[in-house]
Amino acid sequence: MARSWEDLTARVTSGLGMVAAGLVVIWIGGHVLRIGFALVAAGMVWELVRLLAPEAGKSALAMALAAGGALLGAIYLPLLLALPLLLAPAMAGLAWVPRHRVLYLSFTAMILVAAFGMVQLREISGVVWLLWLVLVVVVTDIAGYFAGRAIGGPKFWPRVSPKKTWAGTVAGWVGAAVIGLAFAARTEMGPGLIGLSVAVAMASQMGDMAESAMKRRVGAKDSSSLIPGHGGLLDRFDGMLGGAVFCC
Repeated sequence: MARSWEDLTARVTSGLGMVAAGLVVIWIGGHVLRIGFALVAAGMVWELVRLLAPEAGKSALAMALAAGGALLGAIYLPLLLALPLLLAPAMAGLAWVPRHRVLYLSFTAMILVAAFGMVQLREISGVVWLLWLVLVVVVTDIAGYFAGRAIGGPKFWPRVSPKKTWAGTVAGWVGAAVIGLAFAARTEMGPGLIGLSVAVAMASQMGDMAESAMKRRVGAKDSSSLIPGHGGLLDRFDGMLGGAVFCC
């Protein structure tokens, strides 16, 4: 039992740091939010290229900077002009990735669309609704982690993610429903927000599964070692990608 919690201290410490930084950026909004999201998206693309094409070397950094720059540019453009720029890095990068091109195309597009959608959600709908999205995804992950480790039981998809269980999966839905109930009581959305929150939790878990399947395909345990207890940015924000693409 002790081994199943061996990463808890590092996970909680780095997790609290990320939550604090994220809340500050979301609350401030504006240019800080836009630049912050562009940097995170660039970091995720850097990890993705290194996973799929380790021989890319400095090209991984160039592709990451191009993706972050394209996202930042798209945020400042009118929507219809932004969309081609948003997807351009996924298309252009195919020339630099010799294999796993479908994975590169899909994940790069998902990273940039998710980040763009979250910025738009903050700027159009306000800080409350971006906080709702973030809380749904975070609570889904936390509830799943603790319930899965404490209860155990049948595995959700052992071939792709051996540690994830049905107990943790369902606990994530329950946690999301609680967040939905709390926000429904304080906004004009009403009870329907509970169902939407559970759907976002499911999309978040799908994003998690997709990233796990991608790592399994290339034989990697983590996307990088940037975040103690969590792995890399892709490992930490894979659920956010699924939830944001579904919701935004």
